[in-house]
Amino acid sequence: MTATIQTLQERKANQEKFSCLTAYDATFASLLSQCGIDVILVGDSLGMVLQGKDSTLPVSMEDMVYHTESVARGRPQSLIMADMPFMSYATNETSMANAARLMQAGAHMVKLEGTDWMADTIHRLSERGIPVCAHLGLTPQFVNKLGGYRVQGRDSEAADRMVAHARMLVDAGSDLVLLECVPAPLAERITREVSVPVIGIGAGADTDGQVLVLHDMLGITQGHRPRFVKDFLAEAGSVPAAIEAYDQAVKSGQFPTKEHSFRG
Repeated sequence: MTATIQTLQERKANQEKFSCLTAYDATFASLLSQCGIDVILVGDSLGMVLQGKDSTLPVSMEDMVYHTESVARGRPQSLIMADMPFMSYATNETSMANAARLMQAGAHMVKLEGTDWMADTIHRLSERGIPVCAHLGLTPQFVNKLGGYRVQGRDSEAADRMVAHARMLVDAGSDLVLLECVPAPLAERITREVSVPVIGIGAGADTDGQVLVLHDMLGITQGHRPRFVKDFLAEAGSVPAAIEAYDQAVKSGQFPTKEHSFRG
């Protein structure tokens, strides 16, 4: 049975965790689905892990459509979520057109990075039948404004602001919230206070789901490895076994641990 938004909502209601990994092609999409991964993120992280670029900013709509189509051809039973790349949702008009392209390419949901300014866009997308995941915390498309890849929401004022933004975007129509690199207590608070499922990456163990970049989870990313990453391939011995181990660790609450989290 294909995973849906309703599936994830039921998981949250039943206090059951769900898993998410990135994929960019048909082969891995099919494999992730077979190994039990609930959500596949076609991430603009492809700019770094596939294209060798320094950030996600150069990734184009053409890149995202191509890789979303590739993932969809793998016919996974997982829910497919696709990133809206940098500046592809700068206006309501471009948001509608570009989100439609990703949905027609095979996505079941689109993901946008930003805060309260996205509320109107999310409302318009939701009204038109396009499910949305709101990405808060460390938003890589804003790396130049943030001054680097830094943990967000460390002080009480910033934490309260993020909670308010999460509530606002859910009220606007967000079906999911993704929190990246925020202190675990703040992520737990947001997860408790919003009605929709929350996915974390570097956000502690109390979110409803977890996501990692596939290449990070397999330990094959070059250069610096973020604190929140664990190499599952090192212990599993094969790629399918590593994916299954990640899925089981997330759903059992064994990953992430405190060593993969930020406390503030």
